[in-house]
Amino acid sequence: MNIQVNSRDKKPKLRHLLGLSAAAILVVSVLNLIDPDRYAFVCCVTVAVYCLFAALLLLYSFREQIRYNPYSYNTIFYFGFALFSFFVMIIYILLTIQLSQIPEGQAVSNILHYLTNSPKNFILFTSPFILAFSGALCVSNLSLIRHEGLRPVNLLGILLSFLLVAGAVFLYAFDYAVSGSQTEVMIHDLVTNVLAVVYLYFECMLIGVIVADSFAARYEPEKNTDFLIILGCALRSDGTPKPLLRGRIERAISFYEKQKEQTGRELTFIASGGQGADEVVAESTAIRNYLIERGIPEDRIIEENRSTDTFENMKFSKEIIQSIDPNANVAFSTTNYHVFRSGLFARRVKMRAVGMGAKTKWYFWPNAAVREFVGLLVKHRLKQALILGTMTVSYLVLTFLSYRYY
Repeated sequence: MNIQVNSRDKKPKLRHLLGLSAAAILVVSVLNLIDPDRYAFVCCVTVAVYCLFAALLLLYSFREQIRYNPYSYNTIFYFGFALFSFFVMIIYILLTIQLSQIPEGQAVSNILHYLTNSPKNFILFTSPFILAFSGALCVSNLSLIRHEGLRPVNLLGILLSFLLVAGAVFLYAFDYAVSGSQTEVMIHDLVTNVLAVVYLYFECMLIGVIVADSFAARYEPEKNTDFLIILGCALRSDGTPKPLLRGRIERAISFYEKQKEQTGRELTFIASGGQGADEVVAESTAIRNYLIERGIPEDRIIEENRSTDTFENMKFSKEIIQSIDPNANVAFSTTNYHVFRSGLFARRVKMRAVGMGAKTKWYFWPNAAVREFVGLLVKHRLKQALILGTMTVSYLVLTFLSYRYY
């Protein structure tokens, strides 16, 4: 995807989608009040057209969000739910074709039935992806444990794989194990649809995170950088960088050399990282020493040695940069799986910075990416609660309506 990031000043809004949603709900509601069976075809077409425009608007917002700020919760939300909107659109196109075969009096109940079942159908449709992703995640975690040892943090991928597969299996086993009166069946469907909506939400967010992480990790900043922050991480016992940190430094040096060769423009490195309790020197000092050994002039390196985490890396580095040049172009170098969340912290301290990702061992990235995914979701609890709550209420209402016309 060839998109220039940070190229727009205003955040994209979804006002058009809200207006489109209100219009679609109004049309379908009015037609159902007038004559639900007579206007079933029009209602079905309305839902399909709405889903098409919703998907296109979400993809457009995804693109514009990257241009404004590629490191955002909105980025993953837009892409994940654009896929779901396309899926629902296809369902309603097929349903529109089949409407002529639906007996009179069942059209509206079928339309609502397909809509209320769309989360479950989407989960079924994407089950091959879920199985493949879960299997790959387990394999990478087993390799990680073999190389890095058995620790709780190294089991995150296996845990997520289990939750994905077990959640889908339980959902469908629970869905088909139902009997009793219409009221009992309706209550069962209400519970099933709530579970499906929760699963759908996190699956769409997972897909969005995979896409956003991949884009962020592979993006190459423009060759107009003034300051390049290297984010520190754990050192060896002798105070030299471990392979993970060496990768970040080498990635930064490679960018520095390319920019100098292509544009002749020099940049200044910000070696960022304080001294941990088990470290003999500050991470910034280890980064500085490595850069000098690789031929980088000392006057092109500034140490930031107060930070204890990624947020402080960005906060204290920004203070240094602002004191020198408030209008500087800033980039940062970290490990590929860490670019997206590091960019979130940069924006949180109101610094426009574009990241570049250093490669890491294949078995390390999936588990680390899961940690980043969990961390990202935890940081946006309120926003997720609002969105998930709105989705849940909407599908509960649709389930009640579907039984009204049953």
